[in-house]
Amino acid sequence: MNLRFGVIGTGAIGREHIKRISQTLAGAEVVAVTDVNQEAAKQVVADFKLNANVYKDDKALIAAEEVDAILVSSWGPAHEASVLAGIEAGKYIFCEKPLATTAEGARRIVDAEIKHGKRLVQVGFMRRYDHGYVKLKEAIETGTIGEPLMIHAAHRNPTVPETYSTDMAITDTLIHEIDALHWLVNDDYASVQVIYPKKTKNALPHLRDPQLVIIETKGGISITVEIFVNCRYGYDIQCEVVGEEGIVKLPEFSNIVTRKSGKLSQDILMDWKDRFIDAYDIEIQDFIDSISKTGEPKGPTSWDGYIASVTAAACVKAQESGVTETIELDERPTFYEEGAKTNEVSA
Repeated sequence: MNLRFGVIGTGAIGREHIKRISQTLAGAEVVAVTDVNQEAAKQVVADFKLNANVYKDDKALIAAEEVDAILVSSWGPAHEASVLAGIEAGKYIFCEKPLATTAEGARRIVDAEIKHGKRLVQVGFMRRYDHGYVKLKEAIETGTIGEPLMIHAAHRNPTVPETYSTDMAITDTLIHEIDALHWLVNDDYASVQVIYPKKTKNALPHLRDPQLVIIETKGGISITVEIFVNCRYGYDIQCEVVGEEGIVKLPEFSNIVTRKSGKLSQDILMDWKDRFIDAYDIEIQDFIDSISKTGEPKGPTSWDGYIASVTAAACVKAQESGVTETIELDERPTFYEEGAKTNEVSA
């Protein structure tokens, strides 16, 4: 029997997930949708020829008997309420980042899931499913480069809209590195500092861009992440792990190499959706398959969402203070220990 999804939020990412569930993936179907813009919800049903009901709001959709699982792809500040309602209803939940916009909100979700007594929630940190990141993880865990000492990463966008603010460099952009790098080295964060280099002329007056985030882990690993969201030349994700005995680096996105007019060239992606399209497919399929096989999702947990929220809050504080800020995490509940061990994905 197919896993029956209800989708909350039919914007860009919601539409992409509806498209992959209905046209690409196996074992699931979209049976319900809702959006604050009801016309947009109706339009997505028509566009993808779905046999789905349109509900007036998330509460009505979550309560619907035909819905087994909820896919939360609405506006970030609305995530917490939808996820909590989903847990209360005992529904499976795939929540796009952020799990919640505050550390307190993420902790409320963790506590609610523990009280329920069963894992229901998976957070949409798709980089754990990217082939390159999986290979980095494998190299680290097999000791190919010895103990990791440093990580150098970069997250570059060609441009961002006027609504993009300085703190969004953390909450919308760095949030993926926060999860992926923590997962790569399996080491909690201890402190963070944010430095503002010379500002690019291409950034609007209200935006500090680029930014350099320096994170220290409890195990002593130093991490530097460059965030540059007006780089103009393309969408470029870089990650290099320096170990005691070698270096491993995220591969470049596969593309053809052209020799023409005295130049050797290779195209660079401009759209983030193209860079991680396979990872998005794999993570949703893993969510579907895990529930079918074990009755629980096995991907990034609510606790991973909590770690990301706490770390992001400390990063934003460091943006404002200009000094090194401590990252203080609660002790990991034993409820999530098994999830931490089984959350080893492969592409």
